[in-house]
Amino acid sequence: QVQLVESGGGLVQAGGSLKLSCAASGRTFSSSTMGWFRQAPGKEREFVASIHWRGGSTYYTDSVKGRFTISRDDAKNTVYLQINSLKPEDTAVYYCAAGRRYLLTYRLSVGQVDYWGQGTQVTVSS
Repeated sequence: QVQLVESGGGLVQAGGSLKLSCAASGRTFSSSTMGWFRQAPGKEREFVASIHWRGGSTYYTDSVKGRFTISRDDAKNTVYLQINSLKPEDTAVYYCAAGRRYLLTYRLSVGQVDYWGQGTQVTVSS
């Protein structure tokens, strides 16, 4: 059974930092583009960042560029999202996502996701 389990969310003041982790089990994801999405109350789930399976190229939505860093450790089957300079508008449930194998595109879209994590809440106070 494939599982993606996020951790690391919490309540933080604006300007603070968090590091989210996503531990995958059930199969290896070394051939999958991995990503993070988020969903704020009343809004649709939106793409945040992705990291390609070949070479580790990264892609970010504009609003997080320079503040968020996605990384992966395939030996641990784990993906990370370092979040710095948090803003209240970053408040959301953050979801880890595993894309289909051997995707050529760097940006991961919702339609390309095979597996989702259960989500971890990030709340930023002003």
